[in-house]
Amino acid sequence: MKKLLITTENAEYQVIQALKLNRTKRSKSGEVFIEGIESIKQAVHANVALTRIIAADVDGLSDWGKQLIQEHETAKIIEMSRALYKNLCDKETPSEMIATAKINSVDLSNLRLSETPFVLIFDRPSDHGNFGSLVRSANSFSVDAIFVVGHAIDVYDPKVIRASLGSIFHANLVAVPSLHELEQWLAVQRQKNHLQLVGTDSSGEVSLQTHTLEKPIALILGNEAKGMSVALKNLCDYTISIPLAGAVNSLNVACAGSILLWEIYKNDRRQSPF
Repeated sequence: MKKLLITTENAEYQVIQALKLNRTKRSKSGEVFIEGIESIKQAVHANVALTRIIAADVDGLSDWGKQLIQEHETAKIIEMSRALYKNLCDKETPSEMIATAKINSVDLSNLRLSETPFVLIFDRPSDHGNFGSLVRSANSFSVDAIFVVGHAIDVYDPKVIRASLGSIFHANLVAVPSLHELEQWLAVQRQKNHLQLVGTDSSGEVSLQTHTLEKPIALILGNEAKGMSVALKNLCDYTISIPLAGAVNSLNVACAGSILLWEIYKNDRRQSPF
């Protein structure tokens, strides 16, 4: 094992820091910055190629950490001073290692769906924690793909990766190039798979209490502050609301989305012969 030792903010350190902080750098290099042992484990489980394994004490890593290094021969092994390492970490008590990794891009042309598609469309997500939580729920409830529409957060921001607990590496994330291309794709899916397009709104015309959500379906979640765009709303077959009992008349988008995804997943399992 050959280690690269870093004691100053040299070029390699600056590249790693840019992967953490700079969206453009992540996009151009096709790499992401991963902090958190569970997120690293999920990246490995999803067969994502680690490009760097970084620690303040490589020789003092746990057995799991040492095995990880052995299993990723092509990854750079980097040891840096504790001060530099801590500067890279957001957690107050840093994990024993951080990593960088290549990401696999998915677009409308190479996206594969199940026989009865289950798609989540998020209109201009603006909160890293909300998006990460929804990715985690989508993974839990067997969503085929997550579409991101319009000007939005970077879905591979380290905050999203942490909030998703690494489930983002198991997700098919599709950045929609334009609303026109999304409309064309949806039109094909409507004809091919009888896909229904359901919007979500606190004042939706259909109540979840009396309506059954079923696959094949594309569920649209609106921006946290502005809701769904008019253009997307006009594409919907209908909009659905979640009945509430409290004084507050709406739910956080991650909470609302998770409830609706569970309903679709639950109803699909009821119909499954297994």
